[in-house]
Amino acid sequence: MAKVGIPRALFYYDYFPLWQAFFEALGHQVMVSDATNKGILEDGIKRAVDETCLPVKLYMGHVQNLRDRVDYLFIPRLVSLEEKHFSCPKFIGLPDMVRGCVPNLPPILDVLVDLTDNKKLTRSSLLELGKLLGASPAQVGGAYQAGLQAHRSYRARLKQGWSHEEGIRGSRPETLAEPENLLRVALLSHPYNICDSWASNNLMGKLKRMGAAVTTADALSLGYLRQKANTLSEQIYWTFEKKLAGAAMHYLETREVDGIILVMAFECGPDSLVTELIEREVRDKLPVMTLCMDEHTGEAGIMTRLEAFVDMIVRQKSRQEAAAAKEWAEA
Repeated sequence: MAKVGIPRALFYYDYFPLWQAFFEALGHQVMVSDATNKGILEDGIKRAVDETCLPVKLYMGHVQNLRDRVDYLFIPRLVSLEEKHFSCPKFIGLPDMVRGCVPNLPPILDVLVDLTDNKKLTRSSLLELGKLLGASPAQVGGAYQAGLQAHRSYRARLKQGWSHEEGIRGSRPETLAEPENLLRVALLSHPYNICDSWASNNLMGKLKRMGAAVTTADALSLGYLRQKANTLSEQIYWTFEKKLAGAAMHYLETREVDGIILVMAFECGPDSLVTELIEREVRDKLPVMTLCMDEHTGEAGIMTRLEAFVDMIVRQKSRQEAAAAKEWAEA
């Protein structure tokens, strides 16, 4: 039985249940890096090149955290997750970046995921991984089906309103019923920007303490999000950014939320383009704010902006309710 390490960063919040079920079905132990802390960030900054975004720097730190504790590191190469759409270039080259930045690594399980024109290559890559781990093609196929089932269950929990961490654990604490008339805020970003409470300055927790119910893009189905994104005037060819744009269009149409907060990592090219596109569509129709995060982002600045945004929404809702009451009284 080998120990397979999975860094608690980047697409961990999207696919960890799938990977965990896959490797455990093959009889191996899955180990996850520690929760993000100052030491992990400092290690990542030392290892990563200056031009990389905060999430990639954190990833390098999580790799360093796992390096001496596992037999293998699982770092897939995510090229394309849907036809004619692509991942960030740093995702595509992530295994090579890790090899170049972090020394003395255990063997890296570098699986190619390319669903554009190379589905056969993805299957072949999985079989090569299984061969390296001593598994037969039939065992790899069975493990992959187990992983897909775990992923479907995880996605179902997210659509029921579970947080990503609760979905990964498969359990959630019993909570009191939420009070009525809460503000509802859509927090739209890659899960790795908002689910890592240390790196995000606990955005979700802060909003909830301010009386806001928080929802994310993962509360909606992927197929529906892609459909809504196609209503934009501009085509989006990055898979993850397309999901965020689709969520923004959904909330703009349904008005299920009182405001939208877009969170992007500094130096992320795809995010900077798509957040600008979303803002153009949403502004003047629904309150929207963009937060740009990097390793220098301070908690005080985040609190000030969140408080101002929530206060603006509260005052706007009060004016709307007063106008509606006056119109009703005069009718």
